[in-house]
Amino acid sequence: MPAPPIRIMASRHSAFYSPLLSCIRFLRNEGLEVVYSVLGPGQRSYTLIRDGDIDIMQSAVSSNWKPRERGIEPLPVHFAQINQPDGFFLVGRLPESAFHWKKLEGQTLLADHGLQPLVMLKYAVRRNGADWNQIKIIDAGAPQEMEASFRAGSGDYVHLQAPWFAGEMVAGEIVASVGASMPPVAFSSLCCAREFQKAEAYRVFRNTYQRAREWVRTAPAEEIAAAEASFFPHIAIEPLAAAVNRYQALGCWEGSLEIPRDLYEQALDVFQSAGEIAWRHRYEEVVG
Repeated sequence: MPAPPIRIMASRHSAFYSPLLSCIRFLRNEGLEVVYSVLGPGQRSYTLIRDGDIDIMQSAVSSNWKPRERGIEPLPVHFAQINQPDGFFLVGRLPESAFHWKKLEGQTLLADHGLQPLVMLKYAVRRNGADWNQIKIIDAGAPQEMEASFRAGSGDYVHLQAPWFAGEMVAGEIVASVGASMPPVAFSSLCCAREFQKAEAYRVFRNTYQRAREWVRTAPAEEIAAAEASFFPHIAIEPLAAAVNRYQALGCWEGSLEIPRDLYEQALDVFQSAGEIAWRHRYEEVVG
């Protein structure tokens, strides 16, 4: 009797999560059935995992904090890191070799309003000496809608993940990396039900993911882009490779599989500075 499929869902679909996408490709190449989907509007990852609809979710440790404060149990356990630095970039309409964050004051910024990206952006703005309240912030919707709005002339700057930027999808120029402008954090991770960690499928996935993450850390960006091209049917290889190269250069996939405690604490610092958590959540409650 064949093994049941491993059901994997992403909270976002981007080259930023190349370790996971490459892991899926590795598993499929080894003859395993993997179902991959992206979280839809109104869906909650902890509900899907709790109800057994999904085995593994691409998420972030911060996704546990607000539900925990509302008394929701059980919540997923985060067992492996994907990215350390924030993976968003600021794109302007013209090259700015001498960009500094205070230049955002008085300007209009199309900002991603997902909770974690927005909290991290606010932190980077303040850390780099700019006044968040002096920036005209616009919520233009999902990344594709932000890109379209910027292309249509709205905003002076736009806040996006790769490859939706700078000559790749957006008519503009990268002026700053959010991740390079603040300390590394436990930005994105993989989570599952604690019960799933006892399954053979978990062991197989974890071992394969470890190989895949090391591969995307060290392989040529063009090779990675070619391998995951089927995940991005509407994006040419060149901009996809450029996105992978940017994330490699930023050090997004450095480190081991384990979620470092110091980076977890740094993520808590960022959310606490924004008033987005009621208390500091213990590492052991979220990571395992």
